[in-house]
Amino acid sequence: MSSMKKVLVTGGGGFVGQAIVRKLLTEHIEAVVVGRHRYPEIERLGVETKVGDIRDGQFLVRAARGCDAVFHVAAKAGIWGRRQDYFSINLTGAEQVVQACHANGIGILVYTSTPSVVFANHDLAGVDERTPYAQHFLCHYAHSKALAEERVLQANSADLKTVALRPHLVWGPGDNNLIPRLVERGRKGLLKQVGDGQNLVDIAYIDNVADAHWLAAVNLETSATAAGKAYFISQGKPVNLWDWINGLFAELGIQPVKKQVSFGKAYAAGALLEGIYRILALRSEPLMTRFLAQQLAKSHWFSIEAARRDLGYEPKVSTEEGMRRLVAWLSA
Repeated sequence: MSSMKKVLVTGGGGFVGQAIVRKLLTEHIEAVVVGRHRYPEIERLGVETKVGDIRDGQFLVRAARGCDAVFHVAAKAGIWGRRQDYFSINLTGAEQVVQACHANGIGILVYTSTPSVVFANHDLAGVDERTPYAQHFLCHYAHSKALAEERVLQANSADLKTVALRPHLVWGPGDNNLIPRLVERGRKGLLKQVGDGQNLVDIAYIDNVADAHWLAAVNLETSATAAGKAYFISQGKPVNLWDWINGLFAELGIQPVKKQVSFGKAYAAGALLEGIYRILALRSEPLMTRFLAQQLAKSHWFSIEAARRDLGYEPKVSTEEGMRRLVAWLSA
């Protein structure tokens, strides 16, 4: 039984943020959401929304007043955009959240990070949290999140206990990014298998991710064995990326991905497109980037033994059950 009564969730209107808010409500905890605008679906649950910018320190201090813990989920995601936007929102934003915790005497901070912080130019198969941060980043998102994670974990102290969670490819009903983009490209026949199609990747069902966040906060409140550490979060068993995508497409009546392109060609095309988009100052996202080529061709899956041991995390919703729920939601 937790003694937390009121919790702040930055980015609480987003896919992961909303799931965390719903989880808090099932634990009978008052949630306050910080976001860039109002979120009627969250407000209908009786949750207060404070509209503002996480880079605004004074706004955050006011928003966090009276809270016992903070879940910092808000971030600029994606793989293309201006460097200054990613670093100001993701890095400066995280620093302002830490300061708001200090200003209000809040002792628990759970930070939503990403496995992208360790992505390098090779396969990652079953590695754990000892894997170092990447030396060279192929997108501003991954770089800014790595620096932000580092700052949050460095802020861990007796007064403010911090933990970082790295959920991988979060999916499920309510997703407004990953799955809709996959489905749209699939329907238009724009997807090509990159590489040999043997790469294994981790995925994380949305309810399991929300559960992991709650368990992390409870750990910081009690034994604090997770304080100052990062944890990979997933289904506990990787999937073959292309089999998984085609399995979803089959359920939705979309033709399977049959066209193929080598990793080398995709990577070169990504480099070329990035250069053209930079020269022409195009704001839209290229169809291929070097980071995306790696994501689609390389294996990236991680051990969750540390999360099991320290947080008591166990993916309660299986991949099969999650797929059933996702297809039902997409079909509706």
